[in-house]
Amino acid sequence: MRVRERADDLLRMHRLARTGGTAGLLRWLAGRAEGWAGLVEPDGTVLHAAARTAGAMVPDVAGLVAEGASALTERGVQAYSVDTGAHTALLFPLTVFSPGVGDPAGPVLAVVTPRPVAAGLSMLLADVVLPLSLCLQAETLERKRRRVDLAESRGREAVLHLLMTGQLSIAQQVAGALRPRLPDPVRVCVVECSGDGRDEVARVCVDADGGRSWIVRCPVYARHLILVMPAEDAEEKPPEPGAAPTDETVAARVGDCVVGVSEPVPLADTATGYRQAFHALAVARELPTRHARFGVSPDPALVVGPAGRRWADELLNPLLTHVPRRAQDPGSQELLATAASWLAFSSHATDHLKVHRNTLAARLRLIGDLLGLDLHRLADQAALDLALRVRATPAPACTPEVPSSAPPVPYAPGTSMAAGGLDAILCRPAVRDWADQQLAPVLGAEETLRTWLRCEGRLGPAAAELGISVPGTRKRLTRLETVLQRSLLRPPSARYDLWLALRSRDLAAAA
Repeated sequence: MRVRERADDLLRMHRLARTGGTAGLLRWLAGRAEGWAGLVEPDGTVLHAAARTAGAMVPDVAGLVAEGASALTERGVQAYSVDTGAHTALLFPLTVFSPGVGDPAGPVLAVVTPRPVAAGLSMLLADVVLPLSLCLQAETLERKRRRVDLAESRGREAVLHLLMTGQLSIAQQVAGALRPRLPDPVRVCVVECSGDGRDEVARVCVDADGGRSWIVRCPVYARHLILVMPAEDAEEKPPEPGAAPTDETVAARVGDCVVGVSEPVPLADTATGYRQAFHALAVARELPTRHARFGVSPDPALVVGPAGRRWADELLNPLLTHVPRRAQDPGSQELLATAASWLAFSSHATDHLKVHRNTLAARLRLIGDLLGLDLHRLADQAALDLALRVRATPAPACTPEVPSSAPPVPYAPGTSMAAGGLDAILCRPAVRDWADQQLAPVLGAEETLRTWLRCEGRLGPAAAELGISVPGTRKRLTRLETVLQRSLLRPPSARYDLWLALRSRDLAAAA
C-alpha cells in the first residue's frame, strides 16, 4: 500500500511541476506537512513560501539556515532536521547533480511540520527535491530570458526613436549590436494586431521575410507593430513567381490584423515613412483585404522653396539656439524631439518619450514661450509641424523660388506673430498646386472638415456647430479618412496638412 501511495505522490509532484511550478509544489508540500514550506537562499532570504493555514508557524528562517549550514556542507549530508519545540524543521539542499554531490551555495528547501514528523514525509521531501530544483532552474532561466527580451525590445525601441528624430548615425551604431542590419532604403509598415497578439504576429513577420525586417513593438499604441522593411530594389533579383510582399503575406496569414505600408523612403526619412504607414492603416481598416499602401502625395516641405526654408529657420531659431539655465533642464535637441513627438502623437507622447505628463506639459510651455506660439491653437501647431518638416528636408529637394508680384497677405486669424509669415509661403504657386491635390478628393464636401479644423480638431464643438451628434461627426470623419486616404481621428493625423491646404486655398480665393 505504501509503495502505491509513493507512486501516487510521485505522479502528483511531477504533474504539479509541469502545471503549477515552484509555487504549486510548495503549496502541496505545506498541505502534506500540515505546516510551512519554503525555498531559502543561504543568506536566509526566502525565495518562495507557502503555508497550509494563515496561522501556520513561520520559522526563524535565517537561524535555521545558519544552524544547518555546517551540517549540510561540512558533514556532507543530504538533509538536516532541527527540533524547535512543538515543531520540527527539515532542511534539504536543492541539487540537480549526481546523488551525493550537493550545492552548498544553492537554495535550501525548508519545511516546518508539527511533531512527531508524519511517517513518509522525509522520503517525500527527498523525492520532491529534484522536480523542485528543475522547476526553480526553469523559472530562473525564464526570468532571465524575459529580461533579455525586454532589453532587446527597449534597444530596438531606442533605435526607432533615434531614426524618428533624424539621428541616423547614432541609430546605426546602436543597431550594430542587434540583428538584422538596418536596411536603406526602407518601407515602413504598421501592423495593428488584436488583443495581445503582437508576439505571435511578430513571429509571423519574421517567418514571412526571413528576418530581414527591423521589428519594433510600438511604444505608443499597445496593439501596433512597426516594421522597417527593405524597400524593393529594381537592381536586385526579381522575387520568385507567386511570392507576395511581406506586408501582404502578414495580412493574409493573420486574419484579424490590419496593415498599412509607406512608400519607399531613405532610412533617414523613417519618420515620414511612419506617418505614411499610419495614414495607410486608417484606409486599410475600411478595406476587406485589411491592407493598404500609402497613396502618392508630396510632402508640403518639398514645395515651400527657399523662402519657406528661411521662414522655418527664423521660426525655429530661438529653439535651436536655446541654452538651458541648469544642467538638468532640457536642451534644444531634447525640446525639438519633444515638439516632434507631441505633434505626431499628441498626449501619447508621454509613452513615446517615457516622461511624465507634467514634464511634457512643462516642456511644451517652454517651447511655446521660446517660439512665441500658442500650441493650443491648430494654426500654430500646423506652422510648427511644417517648420520642423522643412528643417528635416534636404535643401536641394525644395522647389526653386519663383518670383511673385502678389502683395503681402495678412496673417491668418488667431495665428501668432511668429507663425504669421507662413501665409506668404502658402501663396506660392507650388504650394497652391499641392493644396489643390490634397483637397481634390473632398471637393464640394468640405463642410465637416472645415468645421472640425475650425474647432481645433475637437469632436464635441464640431458636432455642436454642425448640429449633429458626436458619433455622427466621428462617422463623417471616418468616411473622410477613407476618401482622403489619411488618418484624421488618431495621431499621427493629417489635420496639419489639411489646415495648411485649406488656408492656402482661402488665400488664393481672397487674392
